[in-house]
Amino acid sequence: MTTASTPHVYFIGAGPGDPELITLKGINAIKKCQTVIYAGSLVAPEILEHCLPGAHIHNSASMNLEEILAVMAAATSQGQSVARLHTGDPSIYGAIQEQMAELDKLGIAYNVIPGVTAVFAAAAALRTELTSPEQSQTLVISRIAGRTPVPQDEAVARLASHGGTFCFYLSVDRFGDIARQFLDQGWSPQTPVAMVYRASWPDELIRRGTITDMAAQITDSGVNKHAVVIIGKPLGAIGAYSKLYDREFSHGTRP
Repeated sequence: MTTASTPHVYFIGAGPGDPELITLKGINAIKKCQTVIYAGSLVAPEILEHCLPGAHIHNSASMNLEEILAVMAAATSQGQSVARLHTGDPSIYGAIQEQMAELDKLGIAYNVIPGVTAVFAAAAALRTELTSPEQSQTLVISRIAGRTPVPQDEAVARLASHGGTFCFYLSVDRFGDIARQFLDQGWSPQTPVAMVYRASWPDELIRRGTITDMAAQITDSGVNKHAVVIIGKPLGAIGAYSKLYDREFSHGTRP
């Protein structure tokens, strides 16, 4: 059993870029950690201003798993807690599962503090609702296969055979392949698409278009990483108003 004084590793979602999009709980955890490991240029440097004076700060961009674990083990063995800062939310492409598995082997306590993932920062920048009534009630977050494979039953073509709103991470440089597979599955060439580069950062860049013209827009923009691409009807004109606030619609708190 762990106690409040037991050294912990805190996996903290630092948000998509804007230093104000980290949670208060995440900041409070950083403030009590003597060692901090952060995800390189993906974490806003302003967040490190919350670190304790004299904290040992490590940039994980050049570190492998063994090196990261060694820092965690050394710190906790000395009674120090560790803030492990991940971009966005650590549960989305954060590679935290393997870190937690190894910490379990070492008997090191840890907690996970969620954060704002890029698709939600992108939706805010686009001023859109991803689950719009009568247009889409499903959000799919995925990526196209590259150096990291994708399970066969999650291939883009399989996903595109369903409806919904789709957000692709780590795939902006392959959008042409994604578009082709959506079109092959019968999606309208005029389906709205948006690309958001570095959502919530000062140099955020947005491109809007359709399945047929977005690949060219991405090429023209020069963006080849650090962007999400969203495909779906909610990016276009509103389909219908929600029943939630309809004066004729009753529910538990509004007869």
